[in-house]
Amino acid sequence: MTDSTEAVPWRPAHDRRSMLLFGGVYGAVVASAMLAALTEYGRYSRADRRYDAAWLLVTALASALAHGYAHYIADRGPRRRGQVLRALAAEWPLVAAMLPSVLILAGAGWGWWPTRSVEYAGFSFNIALLFTLGMASARSAGRGWAVASATGVGDALIGVIVVVANAVIK
Repeated sequence: MTDSTEAVPWRPAHDRRSMLLFGGVYGAVVASAMLAALTEYGRYSRADRRYDAAWLLVTALASALAHGYAHYIADRGPRRRGQVLRALAAEWPLVAAMLPSVLILAGAGWGWWPTRSVEYAGFSFNIALLFTLGMASARSAGRGWAVASATGVGDALIGVIVVVANAVIK
């Protein structure tokens, strides 16, 4: 039995692989939801797409900060110097998963491709990312290819649900 005043070493709540997969899935779903929300009103100018890209980037950073801080608060262990910064830095996969959608919108705003319906390229990328992350997580857990593929399809369905919800709401 340990004394309640004895220091317990700090350990992260999750390993790096699970945080990478979690952040990737979370980021892809948030990016899809934001694409749907930002493109709801039918504004298609280059300036609108640059504005949408900026808001998506702000959302990515705010989501990472909020999520990292929530992890910090939820860890009821002893506080160590720099622990909050480590918790915030651990959210980089969430931001990284959202950056392609930011780039897709920004690219339309910069004239790299047409601005109309660019959200569908973002949705497609995010669905493919969800499939890949689902498959990778199942394979890294030792599952066979059939189960990994089914897991990827299941994760991709989350993205499809966002796209369908977007179509129904519009």
